[in-house]
Amino acid sequence: MSTAQTVEYDYDRQDATGATCTAHAWAKVPAPLAADEKARVKERIKAELKRQNAVLVAHYYVDGDLQDLAWETGGFVSDSLEMARFGRDHAAQTLIVAGVKFMGESAKILSPEKRVLMPDLDATCSLDLGCAADDFAKFCDAHPDRKVVVYANTSAAVKARADWMVTSSCALAIVNHLKAQGEKILWAPDRHLGRYIEKQTGADMLMWNGACIVHDEFKGLELDLLKKDHPEALVLVHPESPESVVNQADVVGSTSQLLKAVIESPAREFIVATDNGILHRMRQLAPGKTLIEAPTAGNSATCKSCAHCPWMAMNGLQGVLDCLEKGTGEITVDEPTRAKAKGCIDRMLDFVAANPSAITKPAQGFVPNIGAA
Repeated sequence: MSTAQTVEYDYDRQDATGATCTAHAWAKVPAPLAADEKARVKERIKAELKRQNAVLVAHYYVDGDLQDLAWETGGFVSDSLEMARFGRDHAAQTLIVAGVKFMGESAKILSPEKRVLMPDLDATCSLDLGCAADDFAKFCDAHPDRKVVVYANTSAAVKARADWMVTSSCALAIVNHLKAQGEKILWAPDRHLGRYIEKQTGADMLMWNGACIVHDEFKGLELDLLKKDHPEALVLVHPESPESVVNQADVVGSTSQLLKAVIESPAREFIVATDNGILHRMRQLAPGKTLIEAPTAGNSATCKSCAHCPWMAMNGLQGVLDCLEKGTGEITVDEPTRAKAKGCIDRMLDFVAANPSAITKPAQGFVPNIGAA
């Protein structure tokens, strides 16, 4: 039975004055560069990366220009864990992380000897914001009988309090492993991902009440209507989405798993329910396929499909150049916190290395009364 906590732990989107963190983020999104200026900035970045023995790693959700530049310069584009692992294993002594702050912290946790820079340190995540370390520690202290499992989208301080860190690609396997050992779970922060895992595993899970502001906005009713217009389309859903959306999915998986599904499936048309930043890479790797953004709002809203993280959007070419030329945006994690946080990450990495088959495929066919296809 679900035991979600009260809303006091949820992410406050708007204060009493009407101000929002997302409004602040959108205000800091860099303006597009003219073609000639973009070319000049990219050439300066390439020169600085080479001069400083630096490498650019980017998340699938950031601007396509940054993704392309990462590949062009020997860098990497992936999900948050693979970004950190790539940085750890690369010979570069400076890592430029285009993403959100917890990703930079993860890179620093795994590579303490390297300098980690980000285009804008204000680029954060609603899951991180909605799970303050002090409050989370009190929550854990109140339930000492449970194994603490946290999603990657959390601060270094929250990871330092955890027994395990998981990503959306390995969470099911790890929770199943813990359940088999008779463990009860304290889960944070995403309630939708937690509910999905709880439903699939039957584990005893106590939930923190957080959500991703992007995935939380997908609408089950609107998706049902869209499917009627595109009956041949496969529905790809990230498990951070509401249950009414996940229940309509043909494929449920992480960003990497959804990308893999588009590339490998014989289907020609896909409805994609995750941050629309991933469409850039999907179009590159599956150019002949039709990608449709899943609906985030009804007809009365300002946009029908506008699933993009404002903090991811804060990453831009000029920001990358600034952190290289000026040394701005450096990520620091104090050593006691880093060492504790690394423990829960290493535990996950060791499990994944020992059980590779547990995470190689996205879940398919999770619809009511059908189960896993």
